[in-house]
Amino acid sequence: MILKSLSLLNYKNFESKSFIFNEKINCIVGNNGIGKTNVLDAIYHLSFGKSYFNPIAIQNIKHGQDFFVINGDYHKENKTEKVVISLKRGQKKSIKRNGKAYEKFSEHIGFLPLVIISPADRDLIIEGSNTRRKFIDSVISQSDKNYLNHLINYNKVLAQRNALLKYFALNHTFNNDTLEVYNTQLAEYGTLIFKKRDAFLKTFIPIFKSRYQSISNNNEIVDLIYHSDLFEDNLSTLLKASINKDRALQYTSIGIHKDDLYFNIEEHLIKKFGSQGQQKSFLIALKLAQFDFIKAQSGVNPILLLDDIFDKLDEQRVAQIIKLVDNENFGQLFISDTHTERTEKAVKQAHQSYEIFKL
Repeated sequence: MILKSLSLLNYKNFESKSFIFNEKINCIVGNNGIGKTNVLDAIYHLSFGKSYFNPIAIQNIKHGQDFFVINGDYHKENKTEKVVISLKRGQKKSIKRNGKAYEKFSEHIGFLPLVIISPADRDLIIEGSNTRRKFIDSVISQSDKNYLNHLINYNKVLAQRNALLKYFALNHTFNNDTLEVYNTQLAEYGTLIFKKRDAFLKTFIPIFKSRYQSISNNNEIVDLIYHSDLFEDNLSTLLKASINKDRALQYTSIGIHKDDLYFNIEEHLIKKFGSQGQQKSFLIALKLAQFDFIKAQSGVNPILLLDDIFDKLDEQRVAQIIKLVDNENFGQLFISDTHTERTEKAVKQAHQSYEIFKL
């Protein structure tokens, strides 16, 4: 799969900008604040229907304008695919494929597989469990539509159950039969999600460990530990047991929306005990394992975005990544950097065709 061209209209800092891309390596270079990351974010937007860096859609419209349009032309499986995302103030965002709008955005997820490696990934280590759950869900959803639908349905029922708990507290009332309707639905969707996450991680973790070893060139022991309430008991039982606590808190305190993924090095949390270099290697291994998993599931090389990668990594780690790109069938690669010479020197090591775009 190749992104052949990209055009932006009123997207972030761009009034109007077009690119014709190389099918292998594309380098977006320029000073800080010029919009390099915004180009990569537009490509991400085309795959996921939202920004990686700013999920508040209206804030991606150029200041002083009323709308934005992102237009991407792809070559996939011997066919041309045109994807257009647009948003006008006061209206819903639109995603069109070959001129036809999607009824549900979720139908588009996974059609244009993509992996991004960015300094913002450090949030996976330092932020709360919600960030790590989103990572798991993003990887699985790109190759499993049913999983994404179960997740959407679970979150809808969860919001309804939480609203009911607040209603009970506000009106000093309680109806167990009504609550049980939501419990049954939560248990159904939650169990399916838990089983899928557990099965996914059993496949994913060995890929991740292998990637870490190849990047770090050492014998450190790293691991991903999946934590879920559902390892303790089935969700129906857990929800019934926690009803008094939930009524007091006025929200659902147990379930797969509380799952977490512990990032460990030498059996300790990398957040507390890992050096900066170890944390960087950990995150890159995580994202390259994501690439491997999605490629295996979809049979398509995901697009790989490397945002500001050279400023955040030492030369050895950059060389490792470039070597991986050279040795394996990685497909199309996009790199953003501030230094043209540094970028060109690095990509020449890959012995692949490349294009440099100076902003």
